[in-house]
Amino acid sequence: MTGATGFVGQAVLMAAGRQKFDVRALTRRKQRLRGGVEWVDGDLADTDALRRLMQGASAVIHIAGVVNAPDAAGFEEGNVQGTLRVIEAAHEMGVGRMIHVSSLAAREPQLSIYGASKLRGEKLVRASGLDWTVVRPPAVFGPRDTEMLELFRLARRGVVPLPPPARLSVIHVADLAQLLIALLPSSEETTHQTFEPDDGEPGGWTHVRLAQAIGAAVHAGTRRNKPIRTLSLSPRLVHLAARADRLLRGDKAKLTPDRASYICHPDWTVGEGAQPPASLWRPRIDTREGLHATAAWYREAGWLK
Repeated sequence: MTGATGFVGQAVLMAAGRQKFDVRALTRRKQRLRGGVEWVDGDLADTDALRRLMQGASAVIHIAGVVNAPDAAGFEEGNVQGTLRVIEAAHEMGVGRMIHVSSLAAREPQLSIYGASKLRGEKLVRASGLDWTVVRPPAVFGPRDTEMLELFRLARRGVVPLPPPARLSVIHVADLAQLLIALLPSSEETTHQTFEPDDGEPGGWTHVRLAQAIGAAVHAGTRRNKPIRTLSLSPRLVHLAARADRLLRGDKAKLTPDRASYICHPDWTVGEGAQPPASLWRPRIDTREGLHATAAWYREAGWLK
């Protein structure tokens, strides 16, 4: 597995552990011993480490990638060249099955450098000759997530600025992890397929509804009874906010100009008919309950003050 130390990867390790899978996982930093997990020191640029990672494996789950980068070269290296090296190592070490975690952003590559790089990574996987499945998650949330954390913090303050009105799909990280594990065995239903999983909410969520649900989760058990205020920004204001975030936080900015381009798109719901087979997987975590549990985890961890 690549990306095992990240938000999604940690959830996949937990799901694999529950099913008693033996996992070999790539890591750039020293990790504590963990039952059922063999850590391999290295990264996606380290071809020797990738070969060690693949040795004797029956399948690879490729999660690692770049969400934010200062330039196109960063996305190219993380999402395209890194994927190519994983494919090459799989071939060299005789690993035939590959689960590739992409993004819904790959569906609209003209909107962002990120989305374009994820699509190029998908194309490499499809042309690889491996037994592959591509998974395009929507917005992923849950404990340990740092991407949606800012929405929780804004909701705690009572006012949440949002992109222009749109719809989006979401999925709890534990449901996504369970899907990736369920896809490990090859089958006619899953081989050479691209899936877009979500929480099962018909038609997805509007930005306002999701922000209100986050607000309810953040303020559960408190004296605040008033709903949060939401402010839908114009695309121009979103791009101005992205420039400001870059000036203030530099490479640590969450709202980058590239991200501003695709979050203003009006439809980030999963495609009809693109869901995984119901016989294989269904989402189990209700989003409202998941948001409440996530807010509680943030508070316990000291991330939400």
